[in-house]
Amino acid sequence: MNYQVAIIGAGPAGYTAAEAAARAGLSVVLFEKNNLGGVCLNEGCIPTKTLLYATKTYDAARHASKYGITVSEVSFDLPKILSRKARVVRKLVLGIKARLTACGVEMVTGTATLTDAHTLVCNDRIYTFENLILCTGSEPFLPPVRGLEQVSYWTHREALDAKTLPASIVVLGGGVIGMEFAAYLNALDVQVTVVEMSDEILGGMDRELSGLLRQEYARRGVEFRLQTRAVSVSATNEEGGIRMEISGPEGEAVLKADRLLVSAGRVPVTKGLGIEVLDLTHTAQGRIRVDATMRSSQPHIYVCGDMNGRSLLAHTAVREAEVAVHAILDRQDCMSYRAIPGVVYTQPEFAGVGATEEMLQAEGTEHQIVKLPMSYSGRFVAENEGVNRVCKVLTGADGKILGAHVLGNPASEIIAQAGMAIELGLTVDAWRKVVIAHPTVGEIFKEVLSQFTIY
Repeated sequence: MNYQVAIIGAGPAGYTAAEAAARAGLSVVLFEKNNLGGVCLNEGCIPTKTLLYATKTYDAARHASKYGITVSEVSFDLPKILSRKARVVRKLVLGIKARLTACGVEMVTGTATLTDAHTLVCNDRIYTFENLILCTGSEPFLPPVRGLEQVSYWTHREALDAKTLPASIVVLGGGVIGMEFAAYLNALDVQVTVVEMSDEILGGMDRELSGLLRQEYARRGVEFRLQTRAVSVSATNEEGGIRMEISGPEGEAVLKADRLLVSAGRVPVTKGLGIEVLDLTHTAQGRIRVDATMRSSQPHIYVCGDMNGRSLLAHTAVREAEVAVHAILDRQDCMSYRAIPGVVYTQPEFAGVGATEEMLQAEGTEHQIVKLPMSYSGRFVAENEGVNRVCKVLTGADGKILGAHVLGNPASEIIAQAGMAIELGLTVDAWRKVVIAHPTVGEIFKEVLSQFTIY
């Protein structure tokens, strides 16, 4: 029961590391107490996007007349939407399992508990290892709201599996998770109120474009309570109804809704693993300290994904896992966080990568900004009747691309262009020389770059 690599957690970081290490010829054991694929695949990224695509299709059908298409009696079937979500998740889980099996990864279902720096116990069996990769993911953060523990509320888990929809809901938290569920529920005619402590939604993303997205959803009927704190919450009935006392710029008020969705952020999962026996060094913020190769203060122990608290995103976790395995194999590699894309899968999509205008201003970094309407892209105009969005690119004094932010479909796809430009250190002039297919929405970057001062 001795392995060259033991991995705790089978989310994006865990299954990526397991496959990479096994394909390199290492003996690998992978522990997961819940489902293969972790939160992302089973109750996060994939199921939410499946639901959001269903509502996008529903919305397109309702507004098909704008494109000369007549669709009568448009409706949605929630059980079928949920059934398709389950099929998508099941298909992808089976795909990952097949890949891991094919490359010889030993998969163990159960709770792994560390007993020392080279030993763990799972299902009453002892496993020893030469290297350990910790990637146990994250869980919902529950804010200190009086009465929250005494009421029935949803987190993302319950919201994803809800077989009936409430007439109204309060979403506590206007971050990415909160806004995506607000978009999903609003599209299915639920009255949504978003309560957010900050003065804008989607903290950390471009503030101007965040405000435009908020205004779009306000037009669709979503109510936003910004700079507002939830003081207390109590139940109004046994079916999940709540009464929430809030405090904001306009003073104290009361919100009532049929449901409460708590989406106030996420925190790394560290309890119950026995990691105390490892005596790992932590940062001032309480995160496990890792270097650029994802090594902890114990040189044979690596921490990847949400657990290290650097960037709670699945695509970050995948890259961190690759770096960790390369370190185990003594291959030269290191983690870079300068071009990690962030995407909000609302309608329209909102994506950004690199520095925001606010970040550069706070740092005192000299920069230039150019933004254009998305209508500069012929493909965008062809596919988006009656709406317009925004693309913004930021450069440094030397002409290098520092950040890019897009509000408009398909922002989630075209943002990869900008991410590569930032990671590779391209200047405006260098990126201009890249030939982009026509007609594509990605040509918007070509249009924006043409507006910059030539360095």
